[in-house]
Amino acid sequence: MSAMLADTQPDEAAAVVETPRPERKRVVIIGGGFAGIAAAHALRHADAEIVLIDRRNHHIFQPLLYQVATAVLSPAEIAAPIRQLEAKQQNVSVLLAEVTAVDVASRTIEAASPGAGVRKIAFDYLVVATGMRPSYFGHDEFARYAPGLKSLTDAETIPAKILGAFELAAATEDENERARQMTFVLVGAGPSGVELAGSLADLVKVTLQRNFRRIDPSKSTIILLDAGKRVLPTFAESVSRMVARRLEKLGVKVVTDVRVETVDEQGVVAGGKRIPSATVLWTAGVAASPVPKMLGTKTDRAGRAIVD
Repeated sequence: MSAMLADTQPDEAAAVVETPRPERKRVVIIGGGFAGIAAAHALRHADAEIVLIDRRNHHIFQPLLYQVATAVLSPAEIAAPIRQLEAKQQNVSVLLAEVTAVDVASRTIEAASPGAGVRKIAFDYLVVATGMRPSYFGHDEFARYAPGLKSLTDAETIPAKILGAFELAAATEDENERARQMTFVLVGAGPSGVELAGSLADLVKVTLQRNFRRIDPSKSTIILLDAGKRVLPTFAESVSRMVARRLEKLGVKVVTDVRVETVDEQGVVAGGKRIPSATVLWTAGVAASPVPKMLGTKTDRAGRAIVD
């Protein structure tokens, strides 16, 4: 992975440096995802200074993260440097920083940059497009054992976890431990869970078919759990039924109407039953980033700003 696409976190700031207000109107866009980049592009002809801020220096094509997670694509194939916007659009400047405070009354934000401290940036207009993060529904302790799939770091961690499980399965003489290593549990049957389950089924049945002598990866158990009554609950019921049948045909065991109660190093407890698994992946639900709450506006239960 090149340094250009690395995840970067800001250092602790010792002092706040104020960025001068420009003569032109300034539009500050927080977030370099689909919405933030689309907003910057829409303002390409505006007589304004556009400042695009993101805590990472790359834009991710999130719909294909699951293919990186199952080693089908490399991270560089779904990520592009945000800074290339500066070369394409004269009124845009890109800032690598994490927004730590928003003051709507004074129309300023504070943003911490790696190695450069905190700067206060004035704005005339503010676009908040900071997206979401995995939601563990009040059980953040699950994150230690069940990584989500929302960043390149997540997508790079998961294949190492999956392939490592097969290596441990091939090395052990304990049949129960081998079965645990070859059991994969996905929590959440929305689009991410469905896509990841299907890609994982393809990985164990096709890609890894001849890679091991002592184990048969195609004998792996893939379980897709959801607390709802069907997969893809936001889609039409006919689509849900079709997708569930397809997943079953691929060898994925779909279990719905079951709530996960515990996730630990031995697996999960769902519906009162223990499922031994060395690899649990969290694809259930999201919450908004903390930035909307900084605005002092009303938010819904998921932390999203309520708009008109």
